[in-house]
Amino acid sequence: MFGAAEEGDLELLRYHLERGVDPNFAHPEYLATALVAAILKGQLAAVDLLLAFGARPDLPSEADGLNPAQAAWQGGHLALAQRLDPEGRWTAATAKTPAVTRAWKRLWQRRSRSA
Repeated sequence: MFGAAEEGDLELLRYHLERGVDPNFAHPEYLATALVAAILKGQLAAVDLLLAFGARPDLPSEADGLNPAQAAWQGGHLALAQRLDPEGRWTAATAKTPAVTRAWKRLWQRRSRSA
């Protein structure tokens, strides 16, 4: 499911979700949620599908240190960020803190080594 969300494979993603895969499950290798991964990859249709199946817009992704709204800010998806965080608790500035940037780099380094 995680890969389907990242790649925007809506058919496969829907297949998993309709069969009960938890949309809030964090990938055990990457310690990331499918929602944050889809946002960071710009797969906005996958984001909408995950949200429709109950993905929590407030659930942080451990490895990258971002919640979905922060990931949307970081990825430049401003309308999505505002939709996920209508109160404005998370801003572009909170998405670019040094700790978040270091965590993001670690995630991508880990992915590069496994590829």
